[in-house]
Amino acid sequence: MRHMRKTNSQAGFTLVELMIVVMIIGILAAIVLPNFRQSAMRAKVSEAILAFGPCRAMITEGFSSGGTVPAGGEWGCESVPSVPVSQYVESIDTNGAGKITVVLRGIDLRINTHVITMTPLDNTGNPPVDSGSGVARWRCGSTIDLTDVPEKYLPASCRG
Repeated sequence: MRHMRKTNSQAGFTLVELMIVVMIIGILAAIVLPNFRQSAMRAKVSEAILAFGPCRAMITEGFSSGGTVPAGGEWGCESVPSVPVSQYVESIDTNGAGKITVVLRGIDLRINTHVITMTPLDNTGNPPVDSGSGVARWRCGSTIDLTDVPEKYLPASCRG
């Protein structure tokens, strides 16, 4: 007769091997999650920056037209007090020099109620002083203009 050999057919991973796999997954998550969250916040801030559009057009036209430049808050693109502009914008305000100030909301507790500014600049790199001087470019997200959102959350197109 043949002798049947009895074998232990139980096979699997040891506790140490499982712990190593869990550790590797934890390290990868620790590296990826902060970058993912930062990218998501930057995308929301980019959407909030779209709120500058109507004001940019009005202010550019105001400085290029040669007429009288409106006073602060009278450019016609400001938000109504206590009424949020959008999901990520609490308010929009302007000053007499054409600087637009947007207050953020609904993005993240680290930057909610923080401010992003956009300032028109003439050919010399300074804010335009009167109508007819024109707007050559815009400075966005600069601490000079009192933007207090950390640069890492601003999109590349709005970093001073």
